[in-house]
Amino acid sequence: MKIGTPLTKNATKALLLGSGELGKELTIALQRYGVEVIAVDRYAYAPAHQVAHRFHVVDMTNINEVKALIEKEKPDFVIPEIEAIATAALFDIEEQGKCTVVPNATAIQLTMNREGIRVLASKQLKIPTSPFAFASSYTELTQAVSEIGYPCFIKPTMSSSGKGQSLVKCDEELQAAWEYAKSAGRVDTGKVIIEGKIEFDFEITLLTVRAINSKGEIQTYFCAPIGHRQEHGDYRESWQPQIMTKAALSQSQAIAKTITDCIGGLGLFGVELFVKGDQVWFSEISPRPHDTGMVTMVTQKQNEFELHARAIMGLPVDTRLHSHGASAVILGGIDACGVSYHGLENALAVPDSEIRLFGKPEAFVNRRMGVALATASSIDEARIKATIAANMIVIKAE
Repeated sequence: MKIGTPLTKNATKALLLGSGELGKELTIALQRYGVEVIAVDRYAYAPAHQVAHRFHVVDMTNINEVKALIEKEKPDFVIPEIEAIATAALFDIEEQGKCTVVPNATAIQLTMNREGIRVLASKQLKIPTSPFAFASSYTELTQAVSEIGYPCFIKPTMSSSGKGQSLVKCDEELQAAWEYAKSAGRVDTGKVIIEGKIEFDFEITLLTVRAINSKGEIQTYFCAPIGHRQEHGDYRESWQPQIMTKAALSQSQAIAKTITDCIGGLGLFGVELFVKGDQVWFSEISPRPHDTGMVTMVTQKQNEFELHARAIMGLPVDTRLHSHGASAVILGGIDACGVSYHGLENALAVPDSEIRLFGKPEAFVNRRMGVALATASSIDEARIKATIAANMIVIKAE
């Protein structure tokens, strides 16, 4: 592949739609290969804005704004990092053949909406999933819940980080769950999804990479499975590798390959799966680096951001694991702008630890403001180290 010189007429340019902490690390990975990066988000000074060559603030759900920006910047790659994007604009851009949408516009449309990807997985590809249904009214919701049964989850069809998600155990909780799902999603699609609760042993993220091999063919590569713990639908800890049976790992890889082959394109996918013994169910998929995958910054030869960047550009990838490790989220704890961080020296005194502070301009009580990473000879020890390091960081309002 030919790479130009950043900030010149022959630059190889990537435009990120979404500039959070994942976009920040992807920006750094792309820049290491000489790519000029333009970071876009709905608010100014998002994490990737702070390291990109330049940035823009636009409403990414507005078709005209997205198309105008892409026409202005003329990137070689358009790389979505979030779900709430005007996919119609991406289809138009892709059809014109002026740049590559990563992995492709169809993938972004399918995966940004739980309805599209769940129907594809269950109905078309016959992949095992939890029982599910969709409802566009409260009456349809009550009917669907009566068929699926309690406990069940009520979620927006378009959201992230657990926003709008409720675990419902009885009729009295339905109304509040309906209203929360309708109001807290990234975009109100008019529908919610009802999912039956599976009694699984653990859930994993299987980072799956579609990249060009030495023969010039598309090949699927897998990272070691990542275990994670959630609270209110949002991740709090992750660790790699997650120990599982050979049969479950084989089934997980088969599911991930089936769905990513169907989606197509090049890049890294975060495939979320439920596991019980040897049995595996598909949950969700993101066509981009995954928040639980931040642990790969200390566990893999090439982390998830480097893998995504390499795959996009047609470069060789290496998914080998070199250490056991864990991550623990650093939450804001307060609602404030321009906060200060204290205790970094104590956190980094934890053996084999690393800290990443995202630099978000505004803190919220449950907003991820950073992550602690740690390696150790065992997963249990790595989790303890990461949690201790994360708790050493104190965030204060100035």
